[in-house]
Amino acid sequence: MAARSISDESPLARLATRRGTDGQPWLTAPEAEAGERLRRDWTRGAMMPRVTQSWDGLPGSGRGRSGENDLGDAALDCRKRVGAALTAVGPELSGVLVDVCCFLKGTEQVERERQWPVRSAKLMLKAGLGALARHYGLVHQAGEGRGGLRGWTAEP
Repeated sequence: MAARSISDESPLARLATRRGTDGQPWLTAPEAEAGERLRRDWTRGAMMPRVTQSWDGLPGSGRGRSGENDLGDAALDCRKRVGAALTAVGPELSGVLVDVCCFLKGTEQVERERQWPVRSAKLMLKAGLGALARHYGLVHQAGEGRGGLRGWTAEP
């Protein structure tokens, strides 16, 4: 059996394969890519909380104090990108994005933990992924390019 990557097991990957009532994918390609980009930066930025004891910085360990000073430039850049992305989508949507994309929680679990109505996490996630995709430049704003509204008056 081939090893599966974390993205294959993520709730976001499962949602990206589902179809809406119109037969179209429930998540657009830019929305799914935005969520994966956030997850990659979160992981590369070493932002997951530790679940075990850290022996770094203890006497005799041969290491100094650990912390942000030990992170490389690439990890710090990832942390900055995550911060900018979450700021861009706002506090209303950033929590569900972190829960589903980064902590890999299912939408049902998010709803239980936050005491939200059924299926509300999916809607909040879709709205958050849309805002995130715009932040990353994966989609155009309404009215930009591609024959969008250019003015209020009709041209002859």
